[in-house]
Amino acid sequence: MASSDVRGVGIDLGTTNSAVAHVPIQAEDVEPESLEVLQVTGPGEVSERALLPSFLYLAGEHEMPQGSLDLPWAGERRFVVGAFARDQGARVPARLVASAKSWLCHPGVDRRGPILPWKGADDVERMSPVDASSAYLSHLGGAWRAAHGTDLASQKVVLAVPASFDAAARDLTVEAAAAAGLRDPVLLEEPQAALYAWIGRTGGAWRTEVEVGDVILVVDVGGGTTDLSLIAVSEERGGLVLTRVAVGEHILLGGDNMDLALAHAVRSRLASQGTKLDGWQVVELGHVCRDAKERLLSDEDVAEVPIAVKGRGSRLVGGTIRSAVARDEAAQVLLEGFFPCCDVGARPKESRSLGLTEWGLSYAADTSITAHLAAFLGRHAGALGDLPGAAAETSAWAGFAVPTAVLFNGGVFRSTALRRRVLEVLGSWVETAGGQPPRELEARDLDRAVALGGAYYAWVREGHGLRIRGGTARAYYVGVEAAVPAVPGMPPRVDAVCVAPFGMEEGSAAELSGREFGVVVGQPMEFRFFASSVRRDDAVGHVIESWDVESELAELPPLRAVLQADGQEGALVPVRIHSRITEVGTLQVWCMERDGHGRWKLEFDVRTRG
Repeated sequence: MASSDVRGVGIDLGTTNSAVAHVPIQAEDVEPESLEVLQVTGPGEVSERALLPSFLYLAGEHEMPQGSLDLPWAGERRFVVGAFARDQGARVPARLVASAKSWLCHPGVDRRGPILPWKGADDVERMSPVDASSAYLSHLGGAWRAAHGTDLASQKVVLAVPASFDAAARDLTVEAAAAAGLRDPVLLEEPQAALYAWIGRTGGAWRTEVEVGDVILVVDVGGGTTDLSLIAVSEERGGLVLTRVAVGEHILLGGDNMDLALAHAVRSRLASQGTKLDGWQVVELGHVCRDAKERLLSDEDVAEVPIAVKGRGSRLVGGTIRSAVARDEAAQVLLEGFFPCCDVGARPKESRSLGLTEWGLSYAADTSITAHLAAFLGRHAGALGDLPGAAAETSAWAGFAVPTAVLFNGGVFRSTALRRRVLEVLGSWVETAGGQPPRELEARDLDRAVALGGAYYAWVREGHGLRIRGGTARAYYVGVEAAVPAVPGMPPRVDAVCVAPFGMEEGSAAELSGREFGVVVGQPMEFRFFASSVRRDDAVGHVIESWDVESELAELPPLRAVLQADGQEGALVPVRIHSRITEVGTLQVWCMERDGHGRWKLEFDVRTRG
């Protein structure tokens, strides 16, 4: 393929919806274009849609007519991805795979194991979160081939991931892409992708909308997650420079929660009228309320959206339960339930009411996105460091990172009321600290901005435009058993040694010079690893002897390996530690034998601990 035919392709593999956009990679100036995704929209019906719903439906043996789920690039399938999968799954939830992206970063399950659909029917053949993610990417590859006549693998692919994804989740994302035939896609944080989309849309005019000293807060509320980032504007050699200086924790809170909140409101209203819904009807009601929410957020002229749920039971066989979601009701539920007014000292509640809880996704216990936002800004009060401008100066004494501008992303922010509330709350915090309220940077196409920004970034990587600086969003550490005298009844002390500092750039490597470690070869061993989004100044080799796990370090899935060495089974071998951030944005850790040729790569073990 001629280089002039290669395109930069951005893929947003979302929790609720996925999208694709592309640009001619060699053009001097570009405006990303979205791909209309061909998909099954009904039995035997195939059509293009702007988004691919991130749902997979596993049909029963005789549930669908033969060939009714076929696509131009795939026939005789028992599963379907996209719009019809979402709609059919609303009717038969026990066969629906959903939230695969959220499961992909869940440290408490075997993410390569067949666990989805979670709580599925006994006769459903399950699949892993990696396999489900791969199925979505394979579908997007087929849709691309149908539209352009080329393989997606031959393009410059950028795959967006949450900024909060740790090293293990990033590895699994690349693994899912490889299974779908995509070779080494570049990973890009979703909030950065949203900012790239804004830059690409404004062209050179973005330089007139920000100035040195600005701090841009990206608030990205997707279907299943809330992702927060801070990007600072500084100057170098007379030009503006953008640097990602902070990212939030992984918060499982988003549009899906809002759908359930609306469903709960409708369910309560129906109950007060004498109509009770069973468990499956409540699930179906959640899907119906999602559609109602999207209509109300998209069209401010719509005052009310009718909804219907299939009846069950002897009195309702063949009947339908009908109600409606009004604009005022939705605004009340969403504003006060998810964006309540609070002060900057507010923090999300973490405790639950019962000691025993159902095992599943680690959903946020507190639905207040504004409280999560306050916690994020407070946690990163020192992130602006020595940056110029009033925002950095105010942050230093105010006790929280002060933004000067806000960029919204995610379909829920099509609502003017929700954007206005966030700006109102932020403005009250900043004004109390003596600063000016942040302004809004105008975003467009909120559902596809991440894909559009990913495509634009692929173009930037070819030497065009401005690249946001940032590197790794976390510092990474290996756990090392300290060489100290044993004490009866006390476990050995474990130190955390930095192997990759915050901001380590893609394609760079580091060695723990001056430090040697011993590893046992020929036997199964476990290596503990940790990450921190707040320890910004630790250099490679820095040792932490004690830490607050809750606020400083988070433990990653262990690295388990048998380091093979001929004739040395059980021997303790002296090694040096090398780390590398690959060009695609994943972490590699190597043990290099001091006096021999041993060279062992450690791989994350993402199975549950047992």
